[in-house]
Amino acid sequence: MSLDAQGWTLAMMLLSGLGMGLVFDGYRVISNELRFSRWWIPVLDLLYWTAATIIVFRVLFESNDGEVRAYVFLGLLIGICCYFWLFSRPVIALVRWLIRAVRKMLHIGASIFELVIIKPLFLIYRLTRVILGVLAALTIFLFKIVLQLTRPLWLLLGWLLGPVLRPLGRLMAPVAVWWDKGKRVRAVGGFFSRLWKRWF
Repeated sequence: MSLDAQGWTLAMMLLSGLGMGLVFDGYRVISNELRFSRWWIPVLDLLYWTAATIIVFRVLFESNDGEVRAYVFLGLLIGICCYFWLFSRPVIALVRWLIRAVRKMLHIGASIFELVIIKPLFLIYRLTRVILGVLAALTIFLFKIVLQLTRPLWLLLGWLLGPVLRPLGRLMAPVAVWWDKGKRVRAVGGFFSRLWKRWF
């Protein structure tokens, strides 16, 4: 392999080491800030190292057709050390600032949503309940007034129709008694029918 190809591979491994350190710090800060459960940590570690291994070997394959040499590991080690020496603290501070900014934006968005959507809907709901309650009370009040005003008319009508309604009521009394007995007979028949179906 030519010297240029080796230098290119070394540079790619150096960048891969920097990327591994960057992703590791970001993942570590996010997991701490979001307070993942302890049993998630081994799973996330496994996912991180699996993804890092696949990406590094993919980069290595694109650089020198996948040839593993000592300078490959040297480039990775130098990249990781340079990252943690020069960039780790600024990256951690930046990731924490981004998390706080996202949380602040979400909080502002939720406040705006509550102010623009939730509170007007709740106000409309309460106003509708008040209006309906007032209309129902007004309707009942007017109905009572109408009943009071028409009560003499109903009394007069009952007094005028009394001679007709009383004989009619006496004529309908046997029918009412028969209907009441018929309902009782049907109820008893239904009871025995249900018993028959349940037992047989």
